[in-house]
Amino acid sequence: MHTRRIGDVEVSAIGLGGMPMSIEGRPDEARSLATIHAALDAGVTLIDTADAYHRDAHEVGHNETLIAKALASHDLGKDVLVATKGGHLRPGDGSWTLDGSPRHLKEACEASLRRLGVAAIGLYQFHRPDPRVPYAESVGAIRDLLDEGKILMAGISNANPERIGQANEILGGRLVSVQNQFSPAFRSSEPELRLCDELGIAFLPWSPLGGISRAGELGSAYAPFARVAEAHGVSPQQVCLAWMLAKSPVVVPIPGSSRPETIRDSLGAVGLVLGAEEIAELDAV
Repeated sequence: MHTRRIGDVEVSAIGLGGMPMSIEGRPDEARSLATIHAALDAGVTLIDTADAYHRDAHEVGHNETLIAKALASHDLGKDVLVATKGGHLRPGDGSWTLDGSPRHLKEACEASLRRLGVAAIGLYQFHRPDPRVPYAESVGAIRDLLDEGKILMAGISNANPERIGQANEILGGRLVSVQNQFSPAFRSSEPELRLCDELGIAFLPWSPLGGISRAGELGSAYAPFARVAEAHGVSPQQVCLAWMLAKSPVVVPIPGSSRPETIRDSLGAVGLVLGAEEIAELDAV
């Protein structure tokens, strides 16, 4: 497994996104555990989650609890960096809401600590800006958690360049990650990716294959990815992830998965080398 860095921590070049194992349409627990274990067996040392990755109102943190169980039951679990997030909520009716207040973020972090069963969270990220709360106050709460040792590294998600700079300043230069949506269908985070490259901050694309319902359609929706995949004898999904990895050494994709076979396929991208002409063709999509 090739590796990259988040802060001072070396992680697998591709991580596992846990959301599909906990929201609507999720598989049974046995398959989810098998998926996480397959990722660990293949060398994954980064798993992304959030307290909002759940389906019903009474099961906040379902994905965190699931991941903690999977890691505790595998010999390699202790080597994994778990990245979780706070500030996004799901009332249980399928909708998403926000609470970026410092009080909520600190309470959410304490709850995540309990569910993950750790003394400090490896990477904690502010999930999404709350327009009702000044951004500086939300990030200030993350800074406090970092100073208190409740979290070991701090990141932000769904942030524009201005907020990346603001967060890094508030955190005293300790911002280690930015997690934004980025895929062939969603290219508007290119400026954030470039800024992270300049600053040496890890850029974690979420939904890198287009999302749960569209990942399987990537090749049919974007012909260049299908053509390059056919030339290499791999899946369009592998080509997509290899294309992202080629953009910058700070990129660490976190494709979501709920099947052992799909995460194994995604991880094949770390060894796929694309030519300059192929990358240019994919960039032009």
